[in-house]
Amino acid sequence: MSGSWTAPLLVSLLLGLALADVAAAGGAKPLTPGGRQVHHNHGKFTAGPWKPAHATFYGGRDGSGTTAGACGYKDTAAEGYGVQTVAVSTVLFGDGAACGGCYEVRCVDSPDGCKPGAAALVVTATNLCPPNYEQSGDSGGWCNPPREHFDLSMPAYLQIAQEKAGIVPISYRRVPCVKQGGIRYTITGNKYFNMVMATNVGGAGDVAALTVKGNKRVKWTPLKRNWGQLWQTGEDLTGESLTFRVMTSDHRKATSWHVLPKDWQFGVTYQAPKNF
Repeated sequence: MSGSWTAPLLVSLLLGLALADVAAAGGAKPLTPGGRQVHHNHGKFTAGPWKPAHATFYGGRDGSGTTAGACGYKDTAAEGYGVQTVAVSTVLFGDGAACGGCYEVRCVDSPDGCKPGAAALVVTATNLCPPNYEQSGDSGGWCNPPREHFDLSMPAYLQIAQEKAGIVPISYRRVPCVKQGGIRYTITGNKYFNMVMATNVGGAGDVAALTVKGNKRVKWTPLKRNWGQLWQTGEDLTGESLTFRVMTSDHRKATSWHVLPKDWQFGVTYQAPKNF
């Protein structure tokens, strides 16, 4: 019902060179286990309080049109997020900080819109629902600031609400992301410009900071958020086994030691043995 963000034009121009090596690699992303995982913080991410919002849907009945977007994920179905996903409004998106975070949503206070007997649903934030300033916030501009809004994939929406409703009131809260297997790391680009994506992150699910250290280096190199959950560095990381340290929004950290071997390749996904 709401037109979610699909691809950033300016960033795509900047990434043209960086993505060349991915095309050369044929886009294959076999999961390669390696390294060991160390957690620097104890405890678990806990669910937050319930808050009011509204939900709409976008994409096709099979989730088509929702598997990429403003977070930088290429194919959420292949990357472990499935189609239980959501595009969140600007105030929730936080310039990409929300990407990977998990929310529990439930349809409320709409006998004609809510699906009878539907249970709450857990979805992952993988896209931005952009503002539509040509329409008011209470009539079409559902994702206009300061509204907190969830534009669910159609398969997710139909689990809690009826299609005819179009928009329904919901309650939502942040919840831990439960993942199978360890954190996954993919580097695209070339030796002069690296774009790193960390996926399948458990716990808080989002990535607030990412650092890397090669086996020949003493110091850690902080990466800078480029857009969504794509992180960049101009350091030449080739020819070294790489260790990544992920920090999530609750300030918990996990270090994946030597998760990428010395002969790592661009466009290949490497998986740590553990998660948050």
